[in-house]
Amino acid sequence: MQSFLLVGAGGALGAMARYGFSSVTGHFWPSPFPYATVLINVIGSLCMGLLVGVLARTLPPFQNEIRLFVAVGILGGFTTFSAFSLDTITLIERGQWGEVAGYVLLSVVVSVVALYAGLLLTRISA
Repeated sequence: MQSFLLVGAGGALGAMARYGFSSVTGHFWPSPFPYATVLINVIGSLCMGLLVGVLARTLPPFQNEIRLFVAVGILGGFTTFSAFSLDTITLIERGQWGEVAGYVLLSVVVSVVALYAGLLLTRISA
């Protein structure tokens, strides 16, 4: 139960941060290109790398709780792209190149196709 609360609290903070960042970015940098999303993905991935690197080097006593609250919760709420990036790098570091290609292809292409399918389904039924 504690794990769910850590992830939930962190996720709420991350989602609010994403919304706030997108709003501010859109206000000061209006553009039809989704720059805010790109920046959020890059910032979230950088933060995930910093967090994982620090946790691996310092091994703090509450490492699992920190990982759940910050990595899964805050960064997961801010951008799931950071988790995607971490999973991709983990596969690369293991030398699992076939899995890297499959994971990236499935995550990006299939997700975009699934979103489009969802849109088409709602348009057909309307």
